[in-house]
Amino acid sequence: MNKKIFFFDLDGTLLNSEKKITPNTLNALKRFTDSGHYFCINTGRAIDSAKAVYDGLGLDFKGSFLCGSNGTEIYSVDERKYVYKTGVPLELVDSILDLAEEYDMHCHTYNEDHIVSRHDNECMKYYRRVIKTPLIVTDNVLEYLKQPPSKMIAIELYDREKQERFKKALQDMVGDRLTLLYSNPNYMEIFPSEAGKGSAVKRLAAILGVDEKNTYAAGDEQNDISMIEAAGCGIAMINGTDMVKESADVITRFDNDHDGLAEFILRAMEE
Repeated sequence: MNKKIFFFDLDGTLLNSEKKITPNTLNALKRFTDSGHYFCINTGRAIDSAKAVYDGLGLDFKGSFLCGSNGTEIYSVDERKYVYKTGVPLELVDSILDLAEEYDMHCHTYNEDHIVSRHDNECMKYYRRVIKTPLIVTDNVLEYLKQPPSKMIAIELYDREKQERFKKALQDMVGDRLTLLYSNPNYMEIFPSEAGKGSAVKRLAAILGVDEKNTYAAGDEQNDISMIEAAGCGIAMINGTDMVKESADVITRFDNDHDGLAEFILRAMEE
């Protein structure tokens, strides 16, 4: 049997608007993984948050992987260990946070089990409505980072032009060392350029010995484009952005609230 991997974004893709997997989609996933294929959540969230979602949904698929923080971390659920990890160079962390302060932007980062931030403000409270990771607030962020953080994130709730000004200034500062892209209109992800969701598709396929033509990826937002383009079959949700749809091989007939992915999961078993 030709092994296959199906990569899924979470919000707006695998999860419905109630942050659940609908029964028909869950049944399709069970049939897919019971047939010996691999399941992978490929998300902008950190691994601890992705694992909390995986566990909270009661998922127990053999051959499950979590690609977190836009491809900077790959975690084997079965083996309970990381199979790949990279991060934002430590020497850049304070400079990025200082620049964010200069532009009146909220920006934070992560260690293995906490959000680490200089501030607990409106943006942070908004972010933690969904992300339940514990928070450390400190003036000395580096004190709590034992290794390069998987990513950083800049949040602006009201002024996209201010966010864009900060993005340009940050890109000028870091050059091609880091990738900056939006996971939604308010959140700008900051992570190493060698990572990305698309790189995670290729990297995990290589680790598992799966032919890239047998990789599938589904998403709905800008940070999903690289994985949709990298996969053998890239799938855009019909509820996704126009940019995502333009990058995909196919577009679902139904949205994430109406089992849009179920038919594609089952079809992948037959191809």
